Amino acid sequence: MKDLVKAFDELPYIAKLLLCLPVLNIAWAIYRIVKGATTNNVVMLVAGIVWIFFGCFITWLVDLVCVILYKKPTVLA
Repeated sequence: MKDLVKAFDELPYIAKLLLCLPVLNIAWAIYRIVKGATTNNVVMLVAGIVWIFFGCFITWLVDLVCVILYKKPTVLA
């Protein structure tokens, strides 16, 4: 599972931007769940679960802005 987190962290900038689109944002939700499970971070795990349910509505905008500003899906991740 750590390989998945490392692969997402090393994605090119344009790939990270594309994964922020509403339908593809589920990838960042899975990333948060896996990263939360591997680092024993309950907040990130819960954030990943929330992202699955609300990703198509509003949270994709949060990811898009954070990737543009910080080059990561959120400051939390």
